[in-house]
Amino acid sequence: MADTQTLDLDAVGAYLKNHLDGFEGPIEAEKFAGGQSNPTFLLKTPARNFVLRRKPPGKLLKSAHAVDREFRVQKALWDTDVPVSKMHVLCEDDAVIGSSFYIMDQVVGRNFNEPTLNGRTVEERTAIIGDMNRVLAALHDVDIEAVGLGDYGPPGNYFERQIGRWTKQYKASETGDVPAMDRLMDALADRMPTDDGQRTLVHGDYRIDNMIFEADGTNCVAVLDWELSTTGHPYADLASVIMQWQLPAGKEGRGLAGVDRAALGLPTDQEFIDQYCMRRGIDGIDNFGFYVGFCFFRMAAIIQGVLKRALDGNASNPERAMKVGAFVPVFAQNGLKALDL
Repeated sequence: MADTQTLDLDAVGAYLKNHLDGFEGPIEAEKFAGGQSNPTFLLKTPARNFVLRRKPPGKLLKSAHAVDREFRVQKALWDTDVPVSKMHVLCEDDAVIGSSFYIMDQVVGRNFNEPTLNGRTVEERTAIIGDMNRVLAALHDVDIEAVGLGDYGPPGNYFERQIGRWTKQYKASETGDVPAMDRLMDALADRMPTDDGQRTLVHGDYRIDNMIFEADGTNCVAVLDWELSTTGHPYADLASVIMQWQLPAGKEGRGLAGVDRAALGLPTDQEFIDQYCMRRGIDGIDNFGFYVGFCFFRMAAIIQGVLKRALDGNASNPERAMKVGAFVPVFAQNGLKALDL
């Protein structure tokens, strides 16, 4: 089994001594428990802390775990209205620790695993989700040419290429028949809207647990986990938020299904969409169910890959990967429901 739980700290220290100005060891490392895709470690040094994010070792699907893209997009966003960690070093030499990795600043603040924001006041919940909305609109308003990301993704119909890409990824990691997933892939291909020409930076996995907020406030100070980012259609990011909220509340689903949102100070789906549209000067969004169905499909394909890595012995968190992988049929069924099938 490939080891994703530890780092060769001597190798990391020697590399950073030569490539990061002012770096001084020794290093202590602590692996973050969350996340399935790219193992992430807190690096503690006497002067300051950093974060190391690496590709998992072992055989990987083509184009997956693109830490070089994560590094590039966050570096490009540093001087924009989108809060990100400061990037320092990208190492693409697998010989150093067995896979590519990058080093960024540690961003101190609060991370919320669930959109219910348990333990927060009504006012805090409203403000936190409001800032989540603000940052999403700011992301989609970034001038991709001005920040050097005009070539960050191919031109053309974003949903057409994404459905094609994730269909291939799903089939490459398939471990059994899921009839609902087959139906969903066919339905999305049949119902694809005409390309309306919108092309922005998209995060690809925009949700509350991929954000860090002020330790004593409600503003977002960093958006994390940019592995799925590209240039494409902004409604995919907006729909991914709404998709997450359709799931059951609690540690497993981390959604808002069945929650009295008004009592908690949380917006309805439509209120969140309306706030986003107002911020971006959009009158409204037609056929939004397609975008939500697409997001359920993509997430099903992603967690199928997580399951395949667990079965192959390459998962960052094998026990959780097996649990997550069991939800592939659920996501597929929810995608069909979003499409009213």
